[in-house]
Amino acid sequence: MTRTVELQPTCCAICGTPGNATELYPANFDLEALNPAVFSARRLPDRIHYRLVTCDACGLVRSDPVADPALLEQLYQQSAFTYGDEVADLKRTYGRYLARLDQYGAHKEALLEIGCGNGFFLEEALTRGYRTVGGVEPSRAAISQAVPMVRDSIVCDVMRAGLFAPASFDVICLFQVFDHAPDPAGLLDACFAALRPGGLVLSFNHNVRAFSARLLGERSPIIDIEHTYLYDPATMSRIFTAHGFQIRHVGAAYNRYSLQYLARLLPLPGALKRAALVWLKRLVIGRLRLCVPLGNLYLVARKPDSTVAPGLSGNHRN
Repeated sequence: MTRTVELQPTCCAICGTPGNATELYPANFDLEALNPAVFSARRLPDRIHYRLVTCDACGLVRSDPVADPALLEQLYQQSAFTYGDEVADLKRTYGRYLARLDQYGAHKEALLEIGCGNGFFLEEALTRGYRTVGGVEPSRAAISQAVPMVRDSIVCDVMRAGLFAPASFDVICLFQVFDHAPDPAGLLDACFAALRPGGLVLSFNHNVRAFSARLLGERSPIIDIEHTYLYDPATMSRIFTAHGFQIRHVGAAYNRYSLQYLARLLPLPGALKRAALVWLKRLVIGRLRLCVPLGNLYLVARKPDSTVAPGLSGNHRN
């Protein structure tokens, strides 16, 4: 079925300005790429992307123009859950960073994960002492694979204003989600409202200024049509601070990956990569696990105990 797609210009999510940007890479896709398969999580990188620009004022990297947010939401609803083999490693990685919230006084009454997939991290949070958990996930296929213990706690939607009652959660987590948000300002405002005073946000996403991203340039797997904005520690801090949060920590993150998954990310020709993946899948070495700093960052932010207007909160980095 042919669909009519019109691309829309974007603004800098920090400065709020259209234009005022320098092109990094021209677009390299056709509109047929806007389909559910391309918007499925952790697919094999295909190196297609929108036109990418860098804001001349603040340095935030963004796609410009992009597809309409309503179409993007539809694509994510229809996307497949494709990373079951990596769930054990993701649990260990994200669980390790969740444990770090204890040093910031995290309360463990209620946790929300945005973009929770099949709910594997919600299971991990329960094992780490959180009394109740909830998730938001647009993919129906992903939710259908959640275990009964958490499935009914997942809302099939995207995070938006009013989806949850104000001050419902002590902790909100976003793992490899923030880059995908077409309206990061609206997402942060919705998180701020849903958090209780003193509540914490844990965000884990790509770092566009990481060594690997700078080394690979346009061949980096983070240069991808799913990513509307790409952040570094400075721009992450600025956008969270602008929406009322206090920054508690921002820094490099370490991921636990199988050697087979790492091979998926290499900028190799398609035929060579497929052959390498088949080979690694057959051999024990392909299941070797490594904990590596692979161009991700994590941020811990706090909602002040009393309401503070966006842009007026302190920026305290540990």
